[in-house]
Amino acid sequence: MAIQETPVIEVRNLTHFYGQRRIYEDLNFLVEPGRIFGLLGKNGVGKTTLIKLLMGFLRPVSGTCQVYGDTSHALSPATRRRVGLLFEGHLAHDYLTIAQAEAFQSRWYPKWRRDRYYDLVDRLALPYSHKIKNMSEGQRSQVVLGLLMAQDPDLLILDDYTMGLDAGYRRLFLDYLTDFVRDGQKTVFVTSHVVQDLEQLVDDVIFLQRGGTVLQTGLSAFMKDFCQYRLPCPPDQTALPTPDAVIHNVEREAGQYFSVYSFHPQDAVASALQQQGFALPETGLKAVPMSLEDAFIGFTGKY
Repeated sequence: MAIQETPVIEVRNLTHFYGQRRIYEDLNFLVEPGRIFGLLGKNGVGKTTLIKLLMGFLRPVSGTCQVYGDTSHALSPATRRRVGLLFEGHLAHDYLTIAQAEAFQSRWYPKWRRDRYYDLVDRLALPYSHKIKNMSEGQRSQVVLGLLMAQDPDLLILDDYTMGLDAGYRRLFLDYLTDFVRDGQKTVFVTSHVVQDLEQLVDDVIFLQRGGTVLQTGLSAFMKDFCQYRLPCPPDQTALPTPDAVIHNVEREAGQYFSVYSFHPQDAVASALQQQGFALPETGLKAVPMSLEDAFIGFTGKY
């Protein structure tokens, strides 16, 4: 009989408010080991708040968050050592030098990988005596990411790792993340405002929407099942189809077109449009190829 692995992250019936503003209500999801999860959602839906709840910096109004079986607001030191955490808007120890930062951090982590830190930092071509406070934002980000990788954590939680990194360094770090999980023993939970970066990286996506509605699915399944159809706008340029049980979302495009998004088969979408009084193109309804960024906008809406 196979032994069932404990989820790396388990969120059950999570409800949280800021004052009278509801952030989540009965939010549920699991993060299994050995996979890369992308947490996606518009600004203000509570992605950073969720990470604070997971790490025990906030206590939920109700429900539970667990990391490696520990309740989030009572994580053991052993569990905390298994987690590498990067917050959006992170602050490095800017009074330290490159070498001092590594020496300071290394004492807390038994599995410390000095080689990983210097492999990333050496690409900055700076002397080890260079102080972090005298670096650009992108260079500081590179130091912090190097410190995280050197921890050799079982779980990496990255709240927008792109802060200050240019396209080249972002690509470099994505390569590192891919290698990091190659053996199937590591897990990554990542948010990013650069959605296109995640398309070649993540195995699973968790879409978080306002009010705590969540969709968790494999990335390949989502990209296969969620479709976009582009149609010419009606003559009056005002009325567009209304989302319903079949039509997930409708967005006006530049020019004389609008797009319909749906998880349903093409014939069901065509029927739903006709029931709302919209004529189909003479060529029929055809799906438009999408990137993950296109699909993200279609799923969550432009505004």
